[in-house]
Amino acid sequence: MLLAGLVTAAVVVPLTAAVRPRIPAPAPASLGPLTAGTLEEAYTANRANAALAARMAEAHGDRHRAASDRTLASPSRKLLAFDGRGAGRAVEVFGDLAHADRTAVLVPGSDTSLDTYERFHRAAAAMHRQLAREAPPGTRTAVVAWLGYTTPGTVSTTAITPDRAAEAAPALRAFVRELRSVSGPKAQVTLLCHSYGTVVCGRAAPRLEVSDIVLLGSPGTGVDSAADLRTDARIWAAIGGGDWVENVPHVSAGLFGTTVGFGTDPVSPSFGARVFAAGPGGHSDYFAPGSVCLANLARIVLGETAEVTGA
Repeated sequence: MLLAGLVTAAVVVPLTAAVRPRIPAPAPASLGPLTAGTLEEAYTANRANAALAARMAEAHGDRHRAASDRTLASPSRKLLAFDGRGAGRAVEVFGDLAHADRTAVLVPGSDTSLDTYERFHRAAAAMHRQLAREAPPGTRTAVVAWLGYTTPGTVSTTAITPDRAAEAAPALRAFVRELRSVSGPKAQVTLLCHSYGTVVCGRAAPRLEVSDIVLLGSPGTGVDSAADLRTDARIWAAIGGGDWVENVPHVSAGLFGTTVGFGTDPVSPSFGARVFAAGPGGHSDYFAPGSVCLANLARIVLGETAEVTGA
């Protein structure tokens, strides 16, 4: 009954909501293969593209999007990718990606877009600062905020079906391969996946060359167990004490010709992940500065797995 109620709400709310006018924006910058030597070229081209998108959004009368685009276009930002069309996409680097020994890639969940990007930026920046403080001497770190797909709205049918994850998974796999061409094959990559982003990571997991996959505030991954993800990466999971996702039914069923729900809760013993402490925070608090969760995430990224505190 609860699952049926979620489906009904997800269908009715979007149909009764106003449709936002499409915001004009340029096509993404045309770039060659990404390598350590072309990073600065990519950063410069994507900042210029974001600046043009800001001017177009301003002319269109959307001051909020224009402000978001302008912020991304500032000289301090390192954009590996930018697309101002629609909800928008952006991939941003924190640190020296070309020389990083360990890189964390943040994969966001529902309602992350260019309009809400700064909260995602803050999470990645907090992760980068924590790694810089905790990294042993000689260990170089980087963080990537990967908004490389169109995330679903929290209250929509796309938030309870795997369709957006199925679209995003190939792009995430391709991006991780690109990272290898930038940082080299010896660099360790960890995926930090939040909310619906855990569904994306679950879809992408097979053949994904990463050392660890971390599932935060997950509604499920679409499979019944960590083994079903078919990856050699270590699988970690955590949920905050105040996270509303804990009350979402962790089921999966065929309904209206599609799959609804994402199955087993990754923090349940039957799933088989390495469950760690996330503290008392809510759904948006996993990267809060000073939190138990952020400290544990840094330990995972740095390979200090014995130091990770359990739930």
